[in-house]
Amino acid sequence: MKEILVLYYSRYGATAEMAQIIARGIETHPDCQARIRTVPAISTVCEATEDDIPTQGPLYATLDDLRECAAMVLGSPTRFGNMAAPLKYFIDSTSSLWLAGELAGKPAALFTSTSSMHGGQETTLLSMMLPLLHHGMLIMGLPYTESELLTTASGGTPYGPSHTAGSDSKRPLSEEEKHLCTALGKRIADITSRLNQTST
Repeated sequence: MKEILVLYYSRYGATAEMAQIIARGIETHPDCQARIRTVPAISTVCEATEDDIPTQGPLYATLDDLRECAAMVLGSPTRFGNMAAPLKYFIDSTSSLWLAGELAGKPAALFTSTSSMHGGQETTLLSMMLPLLHHGMLIMGLPYTESELLTTASGGTPYGPSHTAGSDSKRPLSEEEKHLCTALGKRIADITSRLNQTST
C-alpha cells in the first residue's frame, strides 16, 4: 500500500473537514491509503509547548511522516493570502529532508479555506507550492475535466480545492467543494500508484 500524507493546519474546522474528504478520495484507490496529520499552534510571544499527542484529532506530523510518504497533500487556511504560520513553521523545519532529497520526485497537491471568495485562495495555494518545489516534489492541481471548476459559485481552483467559509467561519462545504476535494484525493492516489508502478 502506498501511503499518502494529508498534512494540514485548521483553526475553525473547515480545513480539517476538507482533509478528511480528500483522505476518503485517496482511499477509494485499492493501492493507496491516507495518513492524516496536523501541526500544533504556535505562540507569538514565546516558544509554545504541546504534548506529543494532541487531546483530539490526528497526531502531530513528524519528519518521518514526510520521509515515509509516497505523496503529500498540504492544506491550510488563508492568512492574508498566505499559508498559516503553524504550517509554515513546520515546513521550515524540513531542511534535513531537503538536503537529503527525500521528497524529490514525490507527487504533491494543495487545498485551502478562506473567509471570503476573494480572500486569497489562489495565492495561499501558490505560497504552499513554493517550498514543495524547492523539495523537488511534483505539483499537481485539478484539471477542468472536473466540471465543478466551471460552475461553482463557492470555492474551487485549478491549483487545488478551496472552501469559502464565510466571515464567521461556519459556512458548510458546498457539494461542489466536497466533490473537488474527493476528486483531488482520487487523482493524487491514481498518479502516485502509476508513478510507483513505472519506477519498480
